[in-house]
Amino acid sequence: MRTKPGKFTSTASSNQLRQELAQLAARYVAVDGVVDFLQAKRKAAARLGIQHSQQLPSNKEIEQALLDYQRLFQAESQPQTLMRMRETALAAMQFLHEFKPRLAGPVADGTATLHSEINLHLYSDTCETVAMLFLDQSIPFLPCDRRIRLNAANVVQYPAYQFVADGFKIVLIVLPYRDRNQSPVSPIDNQPMRRLNIAELQALLSADQPPH
Repeated sequence: MRTKPGKFTSTASSNQLRQELAQLAARYVAVDGVVDFLQAKRKAAARLGIQHSQQLPSNKEIEQALLDYQRLFQAESQPQTLMRMRETALAAMQFLHEFKPRLAGPVADGTATLHSEINLHLYSDTCETVAMLFLDQSIPFLPCDRRIRLNAANVVQYPAYQFVADGFKIVLIVLPYRDRNQSPVSPIDNQPMRRLNIAELQALLSADQPPH
């Protein structure tokens, strides 16, 4: 069955608009330091005068556009930044090993920018034990909180702490110890979030090291 020309044109135009929005949103993330995809797509929509939310790209489309932008325009700088952030994350995870840390977010996924947070999931039934460790070591930190999607219908706010190491902001999200084997849902594609333990991160860094 042939598609009517008007309908085809409308669909093609809609797809092109979504792609343009995704590319602009990706640039806001890669260059301007916008770390939230929703904020980036709303900013892109405002820039292009788009008012209908149905025309906004998905987070997955923005992530793909971000990867494309980084390959084209940040082919050298972004991998170097990512490696530095992963090395900083590894040092923090080794320091916090008793809390079974997992690296999550853009530093784990590989899309991190200089403005990204290093997100670590820690497991403890008393979040105060994490704070006590920092107090004992005289490491400055700030309490905060973060929302994590456990499944398609359940978003929970967890206590968190943030501090700075090597110029990067590290956010420690403290989850119940019983959930240490449960992977939260990614906000990008609603699939189980990619997370790295210490051994997995060490292996990834070793594989990324240039040959001597």
